[in-house]
Amino acid sequence: MRAQISPSILNCDIANLASELQRIDNADGVHVDIMDNHFVPNLSWGLPVAQAVVENTKLPIDAHLMITDADRWAPAYAEIGCHTVTAHAEATAAPVRLARELHRLGAQAGIALRPATPLAAIADVISEFDMLLIMTVEPGFGGQSFLDIMLPKIAQARALLSKDNLDIRLQIDGGVSRKTIERAAEAGANVFVAGSAVYKSEDAHREIDTLRELATTHLCG
Repeated sequence: MRAQISPSILNCDIANLASELQRIDNADGVHVDIMDNHFVPNLSWGLPVAQAVVENTKLPIDAHLMITDADRWAPAYAEIGCHTVTAHAEATAAPVRLARELHRLGAQAGIALRPATPLAAIADVISEFDMLLIMTVEPGFGGQSFLDIMLPKIAQARALLSKDNLDIRLQIDGGVSRKTIERAAEAGANVFVAGSAVYKSEDAHREIDTLRELATTHLCG
């Protein structure tokens, strides 16, 4: 199994989106953070930017919805061509219905948990999803430090998925760098969102390859 690196464009030069996407075209996907200044205290972008990303890269798009009323808005991101649409459990009233609607529209479904939200919140419905996202920072801003206290939660999430042999990706988002990715991989994560580490490096291609190699050699199991 190979680890997957999905750079977040939150730290890119959005005025030069096409060229910024070319900088990461050796990645496994593109992570697009959608923030509404309600669910999180920050405002990023919405459907128009997500659609521009879809139109300017061949990589699969992972739309991370940090928004209220995700049940209403998530299907639109599937309709514009996002490969995976991830909603937060804290902002989703009917997660099973949402996952099935995303699948009907041809997208994969992800479910995300803030640091303080226990795995029990999604344990009974996780089989409906294709990806579980464990936030390793408080969502809302890029460039934060990795919360080591999330490592046991990542390990518990891996145990939950392995118990029933669920083929579900385990993604982490927040503070991913050369200093933290090995520990997260050892705990059980296999998909890594890296924003600042990639876009603030001198050579984004090389950084992606390095992060992927470090994670792959330390993957749990």
